[in-house]
Amino acid sequence: MLFTIAAILIVLWLLGLVVFKVSGALIHLLLVIAIVVGLVQLFRGRRGV
Repeated sequence: MLFTIAAILIVLWLLGLVVFKVSGALIHLLLVIAIVVGLVQLFRGRRGV
């Protein structure tokens, strides 16, 4: 379920980046950092609050 939501959000993010030529690099950088942190927590087995 969570993987499906994450996949949909990533696809929509990429679509917005490519189709609408979003120039807000900061929000994209923060999204990538959030994904990396989430994956690290997932692989370490920690649960978020």
